[in-house]
Amino acid sequence: MIERLEDIKKQAENELRNAVDEVTLHNVKARFLGRKGIITEVLKGMRDVPQSERPRIGQAINEVKEFIEGLFEARLREIKEERKRHILLTEKVDVTLPGKGTRLGNKHPITQVMEEIVGIFERMGFEIAEGPEVELDYYNFEALNIPRDHPARDMQDTFYISDDVVLRTHTSPVQIRVMEKQKPPIKVIAPGKVYRCDSDVSHTPMFHQVEGLLVDERVTFSDLKGVLTQFARLLFGSHIKVRFRPSFFPFTEPSAEVDIECVICAGKGCRVCKNSGWLEILGCGMVDPEVFRSVQYDPQRYRGFAFGLGVERITMLKFGINDIRLFFENDIRFLKQFL
Repeated sequence: MIERLEDIKKQAENELRNAVDEVTLHNVKARFLGRKGIITEVLKGMRDVPQSERPRIGQAINEVKEFIEGLFEARLREIKEERKRHILLTEKVDVTLPGKGTRLGNKHPITQVMEEIVGIFERMGFEIAEGPEVELDYYNFEALNIPRDHPARDMQDTFYISDDVVLRTHTSPVQIRVMEKQKPPIKVIAPGKVYRCDSDVSHTPMFHQVEGLLVDERVTFSDLKGVLTQFARLLFGSHIKVRFRPSFFPFTEPSAEVDIECVICAGKGCRVCKNSGWLEILGCGMVDPEVFRSVQYDPQRYRGFAFGLGVERITMLKFGINDIRLFFENDIRFLKQFL
């Protein structure tokens, strides 16, 4: 038994001294001193040792255990010191190198244009109004003169949560909520996210809109033209030409599309404007009397106009971007152009 213990001691010493990393070192210790290790097996054999020899053999076993543990601790310190020296030698910091600097973030181009649009209307006296993005079908459609099964609903690819709850397809529901809470005069804009089930180079399932509403007793289409013409010139430059084309929206009558002279070709005709020289930027019109009736306004007394624009489209025109999906890919190479 004593001879076996000496062999175990020599074997453990050899393996511990040759361990080159902490993992190997711990594995060696476990093989000799673990619950199923060699020393444990030796202890199990003590039952075959004569009673008179057990004290001597037991003391020898303890000495071997203490030797292995001491050697393990010593070798562990050596390995840690060797690793520290290696790090100091290979991971030096050259304090003479120029600093890398801190790269600061910046507002997303959509946020920049959204704030510019909102700022223009605020200077015109419009107040900001907000509403829920998860909206009731009543506010999103019915109160805006779009009853169930109306063909106009096909224009808006809607995400339905239930038969009566949707992700809002425009921020126009905010106009209804504002009119329900207060009487004219009203002059508000409603910026925010909207959702439609559509995705290609010019559409994304989530995008941003700014809706506007002005209601009073003597509001005319000329007022609408004046506000939106001034807006377009403040946003794109005082030189920009603006035109209004007849159109259709269920919640306005008469309705119009607003175009600006193509900012790419200056009206000469190009691929972006499809050689027309004009670019559509928003829709507008005089509030339909049916919308006023849904909020208990007297359409004989009050008149108003509403308009809505897509912020992504405006941003694409301002910065000459041809794919709306670039805004949401979070490619730093793209976004850093707008610092």
